[in-house]
Amino acid sequence: MHDDNGNSDGPWAGASKMQPDPNMEAAVRKGQDWIRKNTPGGRPRNLIAIAALAFIAWSAWSAYYTVPSDSVAIVQRFGEYLKEVPPGLHFRWPFGVDKTTIVPIKRQLKQEFGFVTPGGNDPHQSPSPRNATRETQMVTGDLNAALVEWVVQYRISNPQNFLFEVREPSETLRYVSESVMREVVGDRTVDEVITIGRQEIETEALTKMQALATKYAMGISIDQVQLKNINPPQPVQESFNEVNQAQQEKEKLINEARRDYNKVIPLAEGERDQRIREADGYRLKRINEAEGDVARFTALLSEYIKAPEVTRRRIYIETLQEVMPNIRSKIIVDEQTKNILPFLNLDRQPGTQP
Repeated sequence: MHDDNGNSDGPWAGASKMQPDPNMEAAVRKGQDWIRKNTPGGRPRNLIAIAALAFIAWSAWSAYYTVPSDSVAIVQRFGEYLKEVPPGLHFRWPFGVDKTTIVPIKRQLKQEFGFVTPGGNDPHQSPSPRNATRETQMVTGDLNAALVEWVVQYRISNPQNFLFEVREPSETLRYVSESVMREVVGDRTVDEVITIGRQEIETEALTKMQALATKYAMGISIDQVQLKNINPPQPVQESFNEVNQAQQEKEKLINEARRDYNKVIPLAEGERDQRIREADGYRLKRINEAEGDVARFTALLSEYIKAPEVTRRRIYIETLQEVMPNIRSKIIVDEQTKNILPFLNLDRQPGTQP
């Protein structure tokens, strides 16, 4: 993981390279000019001074280093962990006394399973050509085969554990991810894996991977597990596609039937409720009218018992007040007169006979 100068050679190797200092380059050039002035004819005058100058220049060159803004540096003194250094320009003891390893704690890293993205610097980011097909072949809970491709995105949460607690943590994470994914897929049917259970698989795999990473003290925080392509094996892919199309057609018909059901049944239920409410209203109306008539008749009867003649005459007059306005032709008959005197028909329409 480290070279002789204490730099890492992982996916973040480019971030750990030291940046040249213009002042240091100027000092080196001055030293070279001084050597040329003091070595006429190709023979050095003072080999000790030249050697001392070269030694000082090399020591100064190897004594400083720069940590990028998205990383921290882990410093080891004689191989033992010393401290964690934040981003910026820092100095260390040269000659291999202090070794530094740049760890990108703010950078999101990823591992791919079943496919390869060109241009990756991490040797453990993508599977080897020999393992690319093997790691995607899985058996589901109903003993069917499926080819599963997925991506794990993670960050380094604890640089000290990442470097010293587990040997090859990136490779270990690949083994953990493959083991967990096989377990999760093996608990579901092939239909769930390929169609409706993708979200549940991602969530459960993320939880179990993070639990194992914490248990092994890998210093890794897993951000996301995302399923990519999930297909049946090539020999049965055509038949599986036909079955999948049939299932989709079944779901389509079921959805159409549910749509019609939701359209007709609520309408019928609404009409039923309306009829029930109308019947209840009519029932209450008739009951109230009957009760009102009974109360009116009872009150009238009590008055009739008290004064029969007055009450009878009052009933007669009130009845005539209700009946007479509805009679179109009215004839008055006098008991003392034998002739019938018709009234002028005031309701006759123009142009008609009286």
